[in-house]
Amino acid sequence: MQNLLPTETYQSQLNEKTQRLKTMMASFNAPEPEVFSSPEQHYRMRAEFRIWHEQDSLYHIMFDQETKQRIRVDQFPVASQLINQMMVALLAEIADKPLLRHKLFQIDYLSTLSNKIIVSMLYHKKLDQSWQQAASELRQVLISQGFDVQLIGRASKTKIMLDNDFIDEVLPVAGKEMIYRQVENSFTQPNAQVNIKMLEWALSVTEGANGDLLELYCGNGNFSLALARNFDRVLATEIAKPSVNAAQYNIAMNHIDNVKIIRMSAEDFTQAMNGVRQFRRLEGIDLTDYQCETIFVDPPRSGLDEKTVELVKNYPSILYISCNPETLCQNLETLIKTHKISKLALFDQFPYTHHMECGVLLEKR
Repeated sequence: MQNLLPTETYQSQLNEKTQRLKTMMASFNAPEPEVFSSPEQHYRMRAEFRIWHEQDSLYHIMFDQETKQRIRVDQFPVASQLINQMMVALLAEIADKPLLRHKLFQIDYLSTLSNKIIVSMLYHKKLDQSWQQAASELRQVLISQGFDVQLIGRASKTKIMLDNDFIDEVLPVAGKEMIYRQVENSFTQPNAQVNIKMLEWALSVTEGANGDLLELYCGNGNFSLALARNFDRVLATEIAKPSVNAAQYNIAMNHIDNVKIIRMSAEDFTQAMNGVRQFRRLEGIDLTDYQCETIFVDPPRSGLDEKTVELVKNYPSILYISCNPETLCQNLETLIKTHKISKLALFDQFPYTHHMECGVLLEKR
């Protein structure tokens, strides 16, 4: 098996990212970035592997993105220690079980710092009652080995859960433990340790904020719930139904009474705010009752669309988390006309890759 961690030092790659972010932000007169590093190993809480069958054996593989070369993976230092332990235990148990290994082509792992894990097994065959029985026996064996595991089988138009398709994460955030339900096949922050640093940074830069908070793209309430302590109320939107359901659960489990989640896209919410359309999902909600002086956005890699940028710039304070600084810079070309960057941060969510996660706080000029 090849070494799956790069030969360059962690600090050198983080220094390169820091310099690249400074260069990108120079034209916006941004301050020096606060830099939040990642653990150098075992930082990724989820991983996906193809499964390679070779006579009587099977093993995890990845493909080199450039050469397309197949790489055998017995241990994966990028992933959490729990994933590494499960990789070994799982294949050891299914190697001699034809019902579980036949036409198994991929395994996805989702783990937590609270030592829980979901294993999703993907097949090119129909899954029936006999598979479910074998999988149930496998899960009991893994539990007897000390794993707190949920096991899921997937095939074309089929999903079999043996118990649940979610696990609950517990993160220590600024002196308070936060519970976050994470649903299989839904978005979750991949680097839990850096996620904690992102949440604590967002809390620090909004300390003393006035009024209410409006959040777009709230996911499972990752930021909404943490930031609730700094605002009178939080109104948040999210389009993905599993994430909204998880967010509602997280609100209840964290005993938070000042957060309301609306299942709407950012684009639809922008139309509602602008009076372009009325939406049934907003019945009983008086948007004019909220005194939002801060808006928080954590958009997809494509950034904010033009109409949402126009909405965002109406707020005195804009907190923007970006997984793509290039589209962030495109949005800043407009936002910088009305706001100035008062805080800048680099979060190394994806060590040893070109990708950067960053945060900016903009305040009305």
